[in-house]
Amino acid sequence: MGLVNMTAMLQAARKGGYAVGAFNIVDYNSTRAAVRAAEDLKAPIIVQVSVKTVQFWGADALAGWIRQVAGPSPVPVAYHLDHCRDVDVVRQCIDAGWTSVMIDASHLPYEENLALTRQVCAMAAEAGVSVEAEMGAIVGVEDDIFVSQRDAHLADIDQAEAFCREVDLAVFAPAIGTAHGIYKGTPEIAYDRLDAIARRTGLPIALHGGTGLDDATFKRCIELGCAKINISTALKYAFIDGFVDYHLARKKYEPLKPLQAQYEAVYALVAGNIRLFGSAGKA
Repeated sequence: MGLVNMTAMLQAARKGGYAVGAFNIVDYNSTRAAVRAAEDLKAPIIVQVSVKTVQFWGADALAGWIRQVAGPSPVPVAYHLDHCRDVDVVRQCIDAGWTSVMIDASHLPYEENLALTRQVCAMAAEAGVSVEAEMGAIVGVEDDIFVSQRDAHLADIDQAEAFCREVDLAVFAPAIGTAHGIYKGTPEIAYDRLDAIARRTGLPIALHGGTGLDDATFKRCIELGCAKINISTALKYAFIDGFVDYHLARKKYEPLKPLQAQYEAVYALVAGNIRLFGSAGKA
């Protein structure tokens, strides 16, 4: 199967009552771990990167890694650009071989968000690339985008329906009460709002801020239409702790061994979430 865009995989997930995990990788090792976990569990997967990861490694290097790892894969792998506000970066990633992109213009007024999303959808359609867009403001920090509790707001149901009628999206990300980063309390998920937006737009919904939600919350959100679940912060913890914990326990300066421990930590995190989201065996 190899590299695909998100459209068919997320439509199948919503229809089938499961969700596809979208994991924010940071290098070749984490890319390899995420894709191998999906292959072993026969699951579709979304491998996604932040804008700052693109800026750090370069689009061509990242695209080369994903083609090498996912190109021959027997499972469908979408390669997604997460939370991008810059159309030039979107174009750069599409040209380099990304199969999916997110334009995040949720900080702009409705009409400006719609106009920018239309522009990206037109650009992506020419390349067969799927698009995610966002409405509302999700609290927390993601890719150096900070939204305070004061500035966070939920997506408006009527506006969400109107917005999604005007653009060709593979998945829609409304703010429903989740947060990026580590939760400091129990999140208050607006399930009624999620249900209404999913029904009225007819689109698979993306759940941002997945790290730290309990199993019951995940399952309820999936039942109500969430077909893409983002896991970023938890992967960062596994990535760093897997390497550091191995080194601190042994204090041996042989890089391949802590790198293997890091791989195993990321693999375990991805595999656990694939099972939780119900996508194992769905490739």
